[in-house]
Amino acid sequence: MRAGDRLPPLEIEVTRTLIVAGAIASRDYQDVHHDPEAARRGGAPDIFMNILTTNGLVGRYVTDAFGPTCVLRRLALRLGAPSHPGDTLLLTGTVEESEGRSAVVRVTGDNAVGRHVTATVEVTW
Repeated sequence: MRAGDRLPPLEIEVTRTLIVAGAIASRDYQDVHHDPEAARRGGAPDIFMNILTTNGLVGRYVTDAFGPTCVLRRLALRLGAPSHPGDTLLLTGTVEESEGRSAVVRVTGDNAVGRHVTATVEVTW
């Protein structure tokens, strides 16, 4: 991969199961990630995906693009719009820097509400 190369886009259907399973897997037992009524009391229309699930999806996106020898060296992300059941998250990425077998990739993820995530990922392969 070279600077300027784009990673193939990845669409992820955000299901209730994905949100709850991601929260459980990351030991995030905040009720807003599994209890719709608690989420509504907090002002959200439904449960929403936690940051650790988003982190994992961004990591998967980049490692899938770079192949089985890819190692995530650093992943920094910022959340924006929430992702709720029924949303489609579209991940896209661009290689910003590349030297030898290492790269810095800028990843964004959008849903119908707006930008869900912006991330910078450093990888080797």
